[in-house]
Amino acid sequence: MTVKPQTIQIFLPDGSPTSIREAELTNRLVKAILFPRNKMQEAAKRELVNFTGVYFLFGTNEDSTKSKVYIGEGEDCFKRIQSHNRNKDFWTHCIIISTKTDEYTKTDGKYLEHHCLHKAQEIGRYEIDNDTGSKKPSISESREYDLLDNFETAKILLATLGYPIFEEKRKAKSNKEIFYCKSKDAEAQGELIDDGFLVHQGGKCKINEAKGLGTWVSRLRKQLLEDSILKEENGAYVFQSDYIFNSLSAAAATILARSANGWTSWKDKNGKTLDELKRK
Repeated sequence: MTVKPQTIQIFLPDGSPTSIREAELTNRLVKAILFPRNKMQEAAKRELVNFTGVYFLFGTNEDSTKSKVYIGEGEDCFKRIQSHNRNKDFWTHCIIISTKTDEYTKTDGKYLEHHCLHKAQEIGRYEIDNDTGSKKPSISESREYDLLDNFETAKILLATLGYPIFEEKRKAKSNKEIFYCKSKDAEAQGELIDDGFLVHQGGKCKINEAKGLGTWVSRLRKQLLEDSILKEENGAYVFQSDYIFNSLSAAAATILARSANGWTSWKDKNGKTLDELKRK
C-alpha cells in the first residue's frame, strides 16, 4: 500500500482514551478494537469482539529488551481470548482485527494469522510468544491479494493504536539521515525514527565500562547480550541486528560504555552534532 495521508476514526465506547478503542479507516472494510485486560467484561459487550478475525495479545517481558506479542485467530475471537485470559500471564492489552460486517471465513483468519506471524518475525520489533508457527492455508490467488490488502490496513490501525508491530525499523532510503557515534574502541551509525533512535546492525560497542556509568546502562548492555542483540567479536560488542533505543543518550551510552549526551555524541558525516542540526 502506497504511503499517503489517511483519515482514521477512533471511537471511545466508554469515553476514556485509555480504555476500549475502536479504530477504522472510514473508507475501508477492516476494523480494529483494542481493550485493556482489565476491561474484558466491558469489551464482551462490543459486537466486533465475537467476529472472525486475527487477534494480538501485547505485554512486556521483564527478561528481554523487547515487548512480547501472541498472535492468534478465531471464528469467535473473544472465546479464544477468554482462554488466554486463564492461561497466559504476560499480556496487558488485546487488539482484534476483523471486518465491519463479519465477512471473514475461518480460512481467512488462518491466512491472516500466518502472514502476521511471518511479518512480525521478519521485522523483529516484538518477541513472539507463539510456541509454533502457523501453516499457510490453501487459498485462491485473488482472495490472497484481498487479504494482503486488508493486512496493510490492519498494519496502519495497529500502529495508530500504539503497537507498530509491522512497521519497518529503518526509514525509506530516500529521506533518511545517517548519524555516527565514535570513540577509540567503538563505532556505530544510526538514524532518528518516529519511535526512537535506531542503531544499525554491525555497530561496535566498547566492552570495558567506565566508572560512574549508570546502573541502568549496565543492565541494558547485559540484557542486550543475553538477548543476542549484542555479541562479543574481536574485542568489541557488535550489534547483530538493528535495535531501537528510547533515547539518543541511551544509544550513545551503550556504545561508548560511559555516560553520554546523545545530542552531542551523535554527529552527521560533516561532524555536526544532532544538537546543532535539530535543536538550534
